[in-house]
Amino acid sequence: MKLGILGGGQLGRMIALAGYPLGAASTVLEPAAGSSAAQVCGQIAGEFDDHRALYELAKVSDVVTFEFENVPVESARWLAERVPVYPPPRALEVSQERLAEKRFFQSLGIPTPPFAGIESEDDYRTAVIEIGLPAVLKTRRFGYDGKGQAVIRTPADADAAWQRLGGRPLILEGFVPFDRELSIIAVRGRNGQIVTYPLIENTHIDGILHRSIAPAPDLGEELTERAAEFASRVLTELEYVGVLTIEWFQDGPRLLANEMAPRVHNSGHWTIEGALTSQFENHARAVGGLPLGRTDAVGFSAMYNFIGTVPQAAAVLANPDAHLHLYGKSSRPGRKVGHVTLRAGSRSELEAKLPEWDSQFARTGEG
Repeated sequence: MKLGILGGGQLGRMIALAGYPLGAASTVLEPAAGSSAAQVCGQIAGEFDDHRALYELAKVSDVVTFEFENVPVESARWLAERVPVYPPPRALEVSQERLAEKRFFQSLGIPTPPFAGIESEDDYRTAVIEIGLPAVLKTRRFGYDGKGQAVIRTPADADAAWQRLGGRPLILEGFVPFDRELSIIAVRGRNGQIVTYPLIENTHIDGILHRSIAPAPDLGEELTERAAEFASRVLTELEYVGVLTIEWFQDGPRLLANEMAPRVHNSGHWTIEGALTSQFENHARAVGGLPLGRTDAVGFSAMYNFIGTVPQAAAVLANPDAHLHLYGKSSRPGRKVGHVTLRAGSRSELEAKLPEWDSQFARTGEG
């Protein structure tokens, strides 16, 4: 299989690495020279809306996928007329616009926080009154890792948020006093087969994922089944192929959809060592039309991101539980440069080791 990947970051790198043992030869389309993915596979240098570069990718690919959701929908559709593109361009279209995404969840009976679309300052003032405070004002496009959003707790915050973000399409969402943040990673094959990984508990710092624990602790069977059922509705409605991630707020017995990512996901990095089949391998299997692998957890895992600063490998690997992944990136504030996954044989062992791991891999600086 010849696999084309739009985007040359660490997710593309890990897809290429996972596809290699399956016989997949990967090529990424990426504007930046020396990208993370290009260190392990071929690269076509070009912008994502450059038809010449897109045509070159189509020529060397049996199937094309993408590693981030800000690929231009028009480019994905142009490619889909020449080579299979998975996930389908419609998934990109829905996920790229937060208001459309929330309405899509609503149409499938998936609960969300209260929300309102904002086109003008009058819309904004009305929505603040109707939804109430606290709330979160977000740009409808291109925000990720906490960018393009502002938490509003007071009327003064509301004025400041409008000054910073106003003048573009926005969405106001009610602030959920959630117990924790969860995510589910699901995969759908070309034949409609669907498999899901265990629910994951996520901790963010400054809007960037810091730690994931899998399987998430203190889960009832009903909560897990509900998350899997909601994910299945999305996959089926979109005629999806590949890995999909949905992020949730847990509020007691409720799950509220925050957002979805039509791609492999940071909160699923633990699956490389912590599941029978990693999310990256299952994505390659799905888009390539191969049977999907089992998603059972192998033990209990904690994954920590390295943000801004590349760690010393020897210091990380001095921990006998550590599995280190560096992305071949230079240090830069706010940049994801690697991660480590640590695995325990039982829930009690994981809980006993978490304080030590939290201390060892605490966010100490971002460059």
